[in-house]
Amino acid sequence: MTACAWLVVLGGSQLVASAGAQIAFTPCGDSNNFACGHLTVALDPGGTVPGTITLALRRHRAVVGEAHTAIIALAGGPGQPALPFAETFAELLGPIASTRDLIVFDQRGIGLSDPLSCHAFEVPRLYHSIGPLIEACADQLGSSRAFYTTADTVADIEAIRQAGGYEKLVLYGTSYGTKVAEQYAQEYPSHVEALVLDSVVPPNGPETLSRSTFAAVPRILRQLCVDHLCAHITANPVAALRRVVTRMERSPLSAQVIDESGKPHHVFLSAGELVEILLAGDFSPPLRAQFLTAIAAAARGDTAPLARLLATAEQGEGEPEDFDTPLYYATSCEEQDFPWSRTASPKARIAEASAAARALPASVFAPFTAATALALSDVQACAFWPFTSPAPAVESSPLPNVPTLILSGADDLRTPTANAREVAARIPDSHLLVVPYTGHSVLTDEQTRCASEALQALFAPSAIEPCRPAPPPPDLRPPPLPPQRLALVSPTKGYSGLPGRTLHAVKLTLADFVRQLVLRLTLSDSSESIAELSRLRIGGLRAGWAELAGGTFSLHAYSYVPGMTVSGSIEAGSVDLQVGGPAAAHGTLRLGAHHALVGTLGGLHVLLPADTTATAAIVGGDAQASYHSGAGVGARAGARQLAKLLGGLQP
Repeated sequence: MTACAWLVVLGGSQLVASAGAQIAFTPCGDSNNFACGHLTVALDPGGTVPGTITLALRRHRAVVGEAHTAIIALAGGPGQPALPFAETFAELLGPIASTRDLIVFDQRGIGLSDPLSCHAFEVPRLYHSIGPLIEACADQLGSSRAFYTTADTVADIEAIRQAGGYEKLVLYGTSYGTKVAEQYAQEYPSHVEALVLDSVVPPNGPETLSRSTFAAVPRILRQLCVDHLCAHITANPVAALRRVVTRMERSPLSAQVIDESGKPHHVFLSAGELVEILLAGDFSPPLRAQFLTAIAAAARGDTAPLARLLATAEQGEGEPEDFDTPLYYATSCEEQDFPWSRTASPKARIAEASAAARALPASVFAPFTAATALALSDVQACAFWPFTSPAPAVESSPLPNVPTLILSGADDLRTPTANAREVAARIPDSHLLVVPYTGHSVLTDEQTRCASEALQALFAPSAIEPCRPAPPPPDLRPPPLPPQRLALVSPTKGYSGLPGRTLHAVKLTLADFVRQLVLRLTLSDSSESIAELSRLRIGGLRAGWAELAGGTFSLHAYSYVPGMTVSGSIEAGSVDLQVGGPAAAHGTLRLGAHHALVGTLGGLHVLLPADTTATAAIVGGDAQASYHSGAGVGARAGARQLAKLLGGLQP
């Protein structure tokens, strides 16, 4: 970050080191659109405890005139830096930023704003469980850990407004950023031009046991099956999930998973891991769709799809490297209203929280249980946090009546629509827009322009229209149930017997590979481009492995149907596949006229027309073109390009 002159804001008084009490911005070395600056603020906004924190900021100047209003863009977390998303924020806001400055800053304790760090988190192996690790981290942070709450960030935003000379602010927050925006509006309503709240955390949130999340699971599963999309896999996805969870309560569910090198591993699946898959689906439409198929298969006794889905989700889960975990706990432990006495011992706190959870009706978490909710919560960690403040007071007063757009993804489990409705009810003239087929972080992940158009309408001003009905996008269509035997695969039209079944199984196998590829891309770090993901490897469902490298799709004894394998390569203008396995008709397939696959299986000449969208796109070069055209876009955006190109990948 470029060095600049300093403005120090201490406990409401300003010590000015630059003319005009302005933040000195200088060009950023890595951006032509933003200037970089710093603002030094008090560690304790109340002015009692000495010390300062230096905030790192970036500013995008208004294109038209001298701005008297700034947009403050707030990232999620707590713990996520905002500066890496500065260009993304500017793109999402579009014309709104032409007459207003856009300010992006890393909140105190995060990224380039004096980040918090603990030796304990650098060597977690020294601690036998999360509790002692948290306790050690809090001790290392010392008494200053008390000044990393939402209220402290709100004070920083007001300091930025004053130092920047702005009359009003537009607060644009995503996820945890919405809580910061709400609290700023509550504290400084006269300085708020508008609120844009995307994926809402209510003022009193997040709720310790994530009750709104568990309540949303059945609703979201049912709406994913709209228009009979699940007719070919399950009549009732909620009943299928309940059946699997009930089995898991008796004992962990056994399964086999194939790793990226084709090696089998025996694993056990738990109910908590099912919730983790569902939450990971907030960022991946293909994952949401494949969960429906995997849970239906597991309910019928085939656990392989669920085991592979969990392994894939785990590869994409976890916080980014720049996520500040000590800051997360410094904020979350202090601010959550845990059902315990803060003066009790860690053991007593856990006992109190467990008793409170188990006293709730079973329907609160169904088809999961209170034990699952407790295991996924911050209870085990925050029970060991040495609190510096009393439990937060429950806030029930209305939020100020400022122009407000509230965006909620209809498929969002992290911050369900119930949260958005709660906040909308507290802002009298707010606009709530529920965006279909969308998970968490609406403006970045919506598949239409419904939310983007509503955002522009808020500032036009013009009417904010509800999202128009549309069919589900291809990547939200659940794939078919994987066959458990080749004998259950119907022959390709025009063929019979084993060669016909094998030919159809080849088509299913190729579709499965590309479907897994798109899934992996959607779960990749959003800051990575497709070109940076130089090689993607995927384990087969039953055996083998496959990869995408340099635009070439290759398979190595890749098995989707038991007893049948496919090996070889597919690239623009070239196909060379070998079909084997003890249950299959052996043979080879190559590229024929009009992108068809031709060859022999079991001694019979066969032809697979180019109606398998995946194959036609790959051999026609379109998939490679899409792959390489994604060099400058995030992997998730590139995955969306491929998903649209490759269609629903249905048989």
